[in-house]
Formats: sequence, structure tokens, C-alpha cells
Amino acid sequence: MELCNCIDPQWPAEELLMRYQYISDFFIALAYFSIPLELIYFVKKSAVFPYKWVLVQFGAFIVLCGATHLISLWTFTTHTRTVAMVMTTAKVFTAVVSCATALMLVHIIPDLLSVKTRELFLKNKAAELDREMGRIRTQEETGRHVRMLTHEIRSTLDRHTILKTTLIELGRTLDLEECALWMPTRTGLELQLSYTLRQQNPVGYTVPIHLPVINQVFSSNRAVKVSPNSPVARLRPHAGKFLSGEVVAVRVPLLHLSNFQIYDWPEVSTRNYALMVLMLPSDSARQWHAHELELVEVVADQVAVALSHAAILEESMRARDLLMEQNVALDLARREAETAICARNDFLAVMNHEMRTPMHAIIALSSLLQETELTAEQRLMVETILKSSNLLSTLINDVLDLSRLEDGNLQLDASIFNLHDVFREVISLIKPVLSVKKLPLSVHLSPDLPVYAIGDEKRLMQTILNVVGNAVKFSKEGSICITAVVAKPESFRDDRVPEFLPVPSDDHFYLRVQVKDSGSGINPQDIPNLFTKFAQSQPLATRNAGGSGLGLAICKRFVNLMGGQIWIESEGIGKGCTATFIVKLGIPDRKNESKPPFVPKLPGNNGLTDFAGLKVLVMDDNGVSRTVTKGLLVHLGCDIATASSSEECLRIVSHEHKVVFMDVCTSMDGYEVAMRINEKFKKRQDRPLIVALTGNTNKLVKENCMRVGMDGLILKPVSVDKMRGVLLELLEHRVLFETV
Repeated sequence: MELCNCIDPQWPAEELLMRYQYISDFFIALAYFSIPLELIYFVKKSAVFPYKWVLVQFGAFIVLCGATHLISLWTFTTHTRTVAMVMTTAKVFTAVVSCATALMLVHIIPDLLSVKTRELFLKNKAAELDREMGRIRTQEETGRHVRMLTHEIRSTLDRHTILKTTLIELGRTLDLEECALWMPTRTGLELQLSYTLRQQNPVGYTVPIHLPVINQVFSSNRAVKVSPNSPVARLRPHAGKFLSGEVVAVRVPLLHLSNFQIYDWPEVSTRNYALMVLMLPSDSARQWHAHELELVEVVADQVAVALSHAAILEESMRARDLLMEQNVALDLARREAETAICARNDFLAVMNHEMRTPMHAIIALSSLLQETELTAEQRLMVETILKSSNLLSTLINDVLDLSRLEDGNLQLDASIFNLHDVFREVISLIKPVLSVKKLPLSVHLSPDLPVYAIGDEKRLMQTILNVVGNAVKFSKEGSICITAVVAKPESFRDDRVPEFLPVPSDDHFYLRVQVKDSGSGINPQDIPNLFTKFAQSQPLATRNAGGSGLGLAICKRFVNLMGGQIWIESEGIGKGCTATFIVKLGIPDRKNESKPPFVPKLPGNNGLTDFAGLKVLVMDDNGVSRTVTKGLLVHLGCDIATASSSEECLRIVSHEHKVVFMDVCTSMDGYEVAMRINEKFKKRQDRPLIVALTGNTNKLVKENCMRVGMDGLILKPVSVDKMRGVLLELLEHRVLFETV
């Protein structure tokens, strides 16, 4: 028997396998029992898991599997029937639970797949939200850049600064290699390079405005990508080995430049756009992004707005400078006009006084001479002198009235007067001429015409006398008819004076006066010229009749001041004229109609009136005027004393003098003398009547006379008849202020 060195194994092979199975079942059972513990922990911690019952079922399945493996540990050796029964029962339960779990998973898997789908959907939405947030951040960044650029652009209203600032800020914000602005030329046929970012001195070359690339940009309101080789983009040196960066162009709207005519911009442009070109760096792979293009478009619009404001400001500044120049010129013209008016008024005041003084002598001496024994030829000469002198005096009055009317200084002197006496006075003044020309005159005063009225008697009489005088002047034969009526409301709507719209009232009425003659007539087209000063539509007739060309112009001003209207009608040469005017007059109170205020009426040539023994003192520093006034009073029988100075007058005057006539001009001597006389005689009945004799028609003279206590004011020149009437009225009423 051979000896063997082999080592017998500790366990047989079958037993070793059983041992491995036994150990495996033990660890499998341990693992199965640990998994439910983990599932229980998961269910406990997960409050939102929707399949907890599935986990419980799955846990039961695992526990049963673990129990089966655990029980099988007792089957590796001889075991009892009880172990076999327990093993069989565990396997049955494990089979049931396994089938139930498998069936449940069939229903759960679609739900789990839908959850996965929703998860993917949510992930996609989250990605989109992230992209949207990125766009929002990009827009915010773009908006921030726009606000920054807008602030920089609008920080000035100088258009050159605006354009240069735009290029600089765009270049810094977008990191541009070059940025340029092309402006339209004056012809509107080309675009000129006006501003660039990198070049300090733009070359100023031009390109035709009708290029396709320019038309493409101008036809779109968006930023347009253009070729780097296009004429408007050839602004940078050759890129060498690098590709040229992308280029975009955008139009910049301009105002209608013809409305503003800015100095070096075209007056009329066929294209109302400038062109802005922006270039990315050549050494980078950058491309234009949507938010960058949007930024460029917004900035272009902001530049357009800023340029419009700058253009308006430039035009406003230019208009302001022009207005200031015009204001300075107008102010200078106004001052010159005021100086001229003052000089004219001073001249007229001096000339008025100086002309009335010799006129006073001529008319006074002629009227004295007229009352002496004269031959027929001599009397005719004296009457001619008087008529010519009166005509010259009327001309002086017309010139002064016209001057005051043009200055707006003439005011109506309203008072109660006898309206019927005004017409009688006009007739008495015009009768001598009517007698010479042998013209019949008829006067018709309506029965409802008030006897007394309130208004400016002197201006009304002057108007009537001028109109009637013209009718007599231009009539060689035929007749003259004067009609005066109260204008009825229905007659106010006259087609010949559509602009005249009077308003009826209980405290005033409208007087309508019509003067009709059969004289030389006038062409209808020449009628408007009649109311122009110094204009005469009939040179021949006017030259034959004499006249200054001022009468109707002044009448129109007087009538307008009295709230009325005047017009003339004629059918042509040789067919006569009809002059009509309407004036507004007040109606006096009933209680005052029976006691109208004093209105002086100078009597006619009345040689029977005598003032013998009436002591009168005449003070006048002009020897000729003093002598003339003395002659008039001596002729009327007065006892005259004269004084050539205020001191002499104060020394001579006494209670025996009933009237003191003193010359009053612009100096204060006459007023001081009047005040001293009032102080000298405490009692009014002992004081002589003080009357100013002046050639000054300024209303201030009348106010000064009344202020110092004078009793009257008489305008030169004075005839015998006028002086006789003055003395009569003074002695009767102890006051007489002639209207100036």
C-alpha cells in the first residue's frame, strides 16, 4: 500500500457547497431585512411621495423573500416536517406578494414616466426662463446704455457737440473700431463725411446719395447690415490678415431744414436723413447682437430728437437776436418820434402864439377900419383883408387841431348848449358868401330835434361849418339844402357805412345832418381821398375856390370822436354832392333844460353898443398887440390904461378898474399877476374881472387860468365885434371862457 502525501479536505465537496449556500442565504436574508428599514425611513421622511402603499407592499415582498432565505438555513441539514411546512408557507406568501407587486408596477410605471416627462418639461421651462431673464438683463443693460447715451447727448443743445458725443459714447459702449456720420450736402444729391470717431480731421469726401446701399438704409427704420467694402464703410485701414468686422448703418431723421435754414445745413434737402455707420473691430469674431442693433436704432432716434431741439434753439436764438435788434430799432424810432413830436408841439405852440399876435393886429385894425367912413373901393379892400385874415386864422386852427388829433391829445369839451342856435350861427356866418354867389339856402330842422343837447359845441359847429362851407365853395349855381333830424334806429343800418353800429339809449340821441348841393360834384372813385389831409380830388375847382385840404380830414376825426360817422355821395362830375354825418349827443336832465349854462354869442356889427366910462386895464409885453387891444377898447368907448409888465400892472390896478385884460403865454408872469390881484382885493365885488387874452390853444392854459382865479379866457385874434360881445357877456355874467 502506497503512502500518499495529500491533505484530506476538511469538508467534502457537497458539504462545502452547502456551506457556501448557507452563508449566502444568511447575507441575502440580512440584506432583505435591511431594505425595508431603509424604505420605512424614506416614507417617514418623504411627506409628498404619492406611492407610499406601493412601498409598503414592496417592503412586504422583500421581507417575505428574506424570511424564505432565512428559513432555508434549516433545510441544509436534516430537518423536521415543521420546518418544511414553514418553508412552504413562506414561499407561497412570497409568490403571492411578488405577483401583486408585479401587477402594481404595470400601473405605476406610466405614472412614473409622466412624472419624468413633467420633469423634463419643467427643466425646459426653467431653461426658457433663464433665457428670458437673460434677455431682460440684456434689455436692462441696453436701457441703461440708452439712458446714459441720451443723457450725454442731451446734456447740450449744440448740434456739433451732440453729434460728436454720440459717436464717442457709441464707440465706448459697443467697443467699436470706427463710427461715422454722413450728412446731406446743400444740393441734396450727395452725402458728405462730417463726423468720425477715430479721425480727428475728417477728410470730407462725398458719396452719391442714390447708391443702392444708401437707398436700402434710408428705406428702413431699422439698423441694416452693410458690406464692409461699401463706399460708406471705407473708413479704416486695410485689415491685413484679419477679416473686416461687421458693419451696420442706420438712418438719422432730420427736420425739414428749409423751415429752419441752419447756417451750414442745406436749405432744402431731398432726403431728410443723415447716415450713421458703425463698425466692429477687425481682429475679433464678434457679431452684431439684436440688443446692440436695438441700442443703435434707439440712439439714432434720440439723436434726431436732440438735433431737432438744437435746431429749434438755434432758430429761437436767432429770432430772439433779431427781435432784440428790432426792439432796439423800434425803441430808437419811438424816442426819435417822441422827440420829433415834442419838437413839433413846441414849434406849433410858439408859432401859434407868434402867428396869432400879428393876426390879432391885422383883424383888429381891419375891423376898426371897416367901421370908419370908407369909399366903396376901400371897403371892398378892407373886407378882402378881413376874409383873408379869417381864412388864415381858420387854417391855423385846423393845423393845431389836426396835430392834437394825431397825438390823441384832443378831448371833447362836453357841455349843455342850444342846438338850434348852432345852426343859426352857421347860417349867419355863411350868409355873406351866399349873398355874393347868389345861392339860395334852405334849412330844415325836424320838429323832434331837441333844443338843448350835451356835447362839444365848438367841434360840432366847426364840422357843420366845414361841410356847409365846402358845399358853398364848390357851387356856382343851383341851391344848398341843410337837413337836421334825429336819426331813427332803423336808419342806423346803412349799407354805405356798414362798420357804423350805434347803440340806442335813453340818455343820448344821434343827430343826422345832411348837406346837399348842386355844385361841381365828384367822381365816385375819388370820394375816399376827400378825407385824406392835404388831398384834393379836384385841383382845378379847389384852386379856384381856395382851401387847405384839411377841412374834411379834421371833420372826420371830430365826427369819430363824437361817436359818429361821415360819408359823401355823388353821381359824378357836375351832378352835385350830398354830405351826411351822424354824431352822438347827450340829452340833458329835464330840470336843467330851462336853465342852460352860459354860452357866449358874439353879436353882429352893432355900432350902437357903447361902453363909455368903463375903466379897463390892458397888460401886454408886446407893444403892437397892446396898442391894437387898446384901439379896440377905445373904439368901444372904454377908458383904457395900459401896462407893459407885471410890476406896472400891479402898481396901476385899482378897484376903479372893472376889467383887466392880460396877455398869457407859456410863462407864469400872467398867472402870478392874477394871483397877486386876487390877494390884493379881498372882496370879490371890489376886484376887477381878470380875462386872459392869449394865442395859445393848449387846454392847460385854460386850466391854469381857472386855477389862479381868472374870470375869462379869450383867444386871439379879436375883432371889434368879438370884443364888443366879450364885454357884453362879461358884464352880464361876470365869466367868459372861450372853448380852446
